[in-house]
Parts: sequence; C-alpha cells; structure tokens
Amino acid sequence: MTMSAGMSSGLAKMPGLSSNPHSHYSLRVEGMPMDIEKSRFNMIEQQIRPWDVLDTDVLDLLSVVKREHYVPEAYRALAFVDMEIPLAGGQNMLAPRVEARVLQELAVRKHEDVLEVGAGSGYMAALLAHRGRQVTTLDIVPELVSFARDNLSRNSVTNVDVVEASGAQGWGDGLYDVICVSGSVPAVPEALLKQLKVGGRLSIFVGGAPVMEAQLITRISNTEYQTRNLFETYVAPLVGVPAPSLFRF
Repeated sequence: MTMSAGMSSGLAKMPGLSSNPHSHYSLRVEGMPMDIEKSRFNMIEQQIRPWDVLDTDVLDLLSVVKREHYVPEAYRALAFVDMEIPLAGGQNMLAPRVEARVLQELAVRKHEDVLEVGAGSGYMAALLAHRGRQVTTLDIVPELVSFARDNLSRNSVTNVDVVEASGAQGWGDGLYDVICVSGSVPAVPEALLKQLKVGGRLSIFVGGAPVMEAQLITRISNTEYQTRNLFETYVAPLVGVPAPSLFRF
C-alpha cells in the first residue's frame, strides 16, 4: 500500500517548500529499500499514529518532508526505523515517533517564529519551517551546522537560519512563539522560559537517566507558566548544559 498522491496538496504552498510533494519514488535511492513510500507509510501508521499523533496536518507533513534526505548516507536504510540515528559529535536524530509527537504538541502556526536548540541534521527544523514563519536553529557542533545547512538548502527550505551556537542558556535577546529543545536537561533553563512570548510554547526533555519527561511548557502571563508532561523517554543530554552536582549539602 502506498501513500495517496492527494494527501499533501495543501502543504505544497507552505513556506520554504518548492519541490513536488506528490512525487512517488520508483527508483532505488542508495541504501534505501525499493519502495520508499511504502516504508514511509508503515512508519506513519505503525510507529507514529499509535503514539497518539492524530493531527492530519502533521501526518501529511511527514510525507512531504522527506526524512531520508536528512539522514547521514551511512544510515539511510534506517531512515524509517523506530530508533535514534547517529550523527556527528556523538549526537542523534530522535526517533520518528518522538519528533512527530513533539511537532504535534507544539502546534506551530504560520505566523509564528521558532527557536530550535539542537539543529542535528536539520530535519526537525524543516518540519517546523513548513508550519511556521521563520526558524532559527542552533547547534554547537560545527559538523552538524554544516550538515543541517546543506540538507536544508538541498531540499529548498528557505525560511531557516542555522547558527553555530549553544542555546543551552538562551540565545540573543529576542522572544519566540515556539522553542524546541532536542536534548535533555537536568532542569528547565530559566533563560529559555524568559524568551517565550506570552502564549508561547517550549518543548523540552527534563530529568536524568534512565527516564526523562518530555514536557510542554506554555507561558500564560509575564510571570506564569503551565507545564504539561507528555511522555517518558530517554534523550541524550543537550551539549553545553552543566551536569548537576553529585554532592548534597
């Protein structure tokens, strides 16, 4: 069974997308199975939808933004597998179901500006860019900055700025509608909370091994925040965040 060619017709006009979302892969891509669209369909139906990702706009977008285009060549055959994929600098692409669930919960709108901390391969930035107005994505690993820029450029995503920076304690002095953090932190950095606009949302993984909590934090006033726990998982620590002290006083 393959994806319907008409599923994503409304998404082709979104910012940063110029390629044809209706094309069906009939040729072999190096390291990929023959029927890529069937593998993508299985990923969506068997991994992502059962994880309470039911927003049809999100599900359709996963067919428009080609995940295999953002996976390192050595791991391209694993693009649709339920696992994290290794990247340079000891980093990883998150599992597809985690990416999709976070994207759904952030509910990015077309007029919104997004800050992503942890660019990785550029895949999550591409998803965010197709939903929002402008994305700034940061990474402290130079190889990943180059990798993300190349991937986004190759896929004609034009509304993303990739910056070599940490972001673990905030970045710049601007305010954002959405902040997406791809690594885990022992506690939510106050600097990131302060960079949310009122009504803005922050997705972040909080805690320590072996289990962490994926949280969605909404700024409801200048002084108040609302936190919702989404699911338990394990995500590698965000680079540049100090490890918590092992000493107790």
